[in-house]
Amino acid sequence: MNAVPPPANAVTADLWCRAGLPTSALTSLTLTGSDPVMPSSFAVGTAAQSSIAAAALAAAEVRHVRGFGRQQVSVDMLHAAVECSNFMSLDGVIPEVWDRFSGLYPCGPDARNGWVRIHANFKHHREGALALLGLKADDTTTKADVIAALSHTTALDFEQMAAEQGLVVAALRTFEEWDASEPARAVAKLPLFTIEKIGEAEPRQLPGMKSSDRPLTGIRVLDLTRILAGPVAGRTLAAYGADVMLINSPNLPNVEVIAETSRGKLSAQIDLCLPEGRKRLAQLCSQAHVFMQGYRPGGLAALGFSAEGLAHLRPGIVCVSLSAYGHEGPWAQRRGFDSLVQTATGFNHAEAQAAGSDTPKALPMQILDHASGYLMALGAQAALVRQQQEGGSWHVRVSLAQTAHWLRSMGRIPNGLACAKPEIERFLEATDTGYGRLVASTHAARFAQTPAGWTRPSMPPGSHLPQWP
Repeated sequence: MNAVPPPANAVTADLWCRAGLPTSALTSLTLTGSDPVMPSSFAVGTAAQSSIAAAALAAAEVRHVRGFGRQQVSVDMLHAAVECSNFMSLDGVIPEVWDRFSGLYPCGPDARNGWVRIHANFKHHREGALALLGLKADDTTTKADVIAALSHTTALDFEQMAAEQGLVVAALRTFEEWDASEPARAVAKLPLFTIEKIGEAEPRQLPGMKSSDRPLTGIRVLDLTRILAGPVAGRTLAAYGADVMLINSPNLPNVEVIAETSRGKLSAQIDLCLPEGRKRLAQLCSQAHVFMQGYRPGGLAALGFSAEGLAHLRPGIVCVSLSAYGHEGPWAQRRGFDSLVQTATGFNHAEAQAAGSDTPKALPMQILDHASGYLMALGAQAALVRQQQEGGSWHVRVSLAQTAHWLRSMGRIPNGLACAKPEIERFLEATDTGYGRLVASTHAARFAQTPAGWTRPSMPPGSHLPQWP
């Protein structure tokens, strides 16, 4: 295994410097706990704590540039890891996270042709993957049928065929196999995240606020993201006081985790396939401070909502874009989710090796999604600080693969898999929502003067009109 992970303070300071924020603010941060806090050979606790801490401290810095003194921020590692584990229950029931066809499958006898992960949580992805294997998407088809169908192909061939049809599939790779690939070389050339000035604009006058207000009070955020990483970013900004409006399409399905990730947000629907829908979104953008998007690369740009187009529409805006495999290289347009990126980039193989198993093993939580979400929040707030100080319109880019490279760079934890799963009850809170009685983690960052939290309950898509309060 590689070297033992660095201290979380050092990792957080590195994130802070990458964001271009003043190092003097780091004296206001207190971190407690150390890895391992979850059963993994990777520093998932450090990744959780440092990304949350950097995002929280950035919120305090936004408050500082709005005319108030700095305040102490503290983050406990175990609490951060629990928040990133995405535990939730609704009316006492823990929702099923995965579709029955989602998972890792061997290709050929004894997996001699590799392993492949299929993501089937959405109906169109499930039907597409099964059709590619010549199977029906009905109750008569079993996982054994999928294994039998995959015995006639290789993992890499099936991955490529699926990608050509816009499906979400990943072949299992070792770290060495990933490193030798062209997509990996493209990702390796990129920094962890980018914050780029994309246009000129005067510093925007932000709404007034009181010293007791949360740091992002009056900041308007449009959240056009789906599933986990992007929604976590929006949820985080909402916890810091922003008016976050989640925009869903009436034509797309959602997963049950939306009840947890939409805490603190307004929840509206707009059909961007219609001219009047695009007009309404443009009107919302004209009054927004931050625009976050996590749709397939180029999807919103084709509808007129590229970062450059938004900077022209609303000079001074901060745009945040999320992708699976980065914005450069042969996989820049490829769809993907946390579990798939773990598989493609070598983590499932490496974790299995650490466990002494021949069967690929996932990380104990979707840390690539969660850490990427907090990095999106960090980047958005760092860009808001820069916008106040020097003006301009800004574009922040984050990808799951870049976050994967960052996690891997922290090294490994000997015997980390022996860590017991923690007791989580003390980190949970119950709230009444539009989905039912929700139990989920509180936010791990503690602010000395302006406590973080969600003042709006999560509500189903379309519960609010697409207009700013």
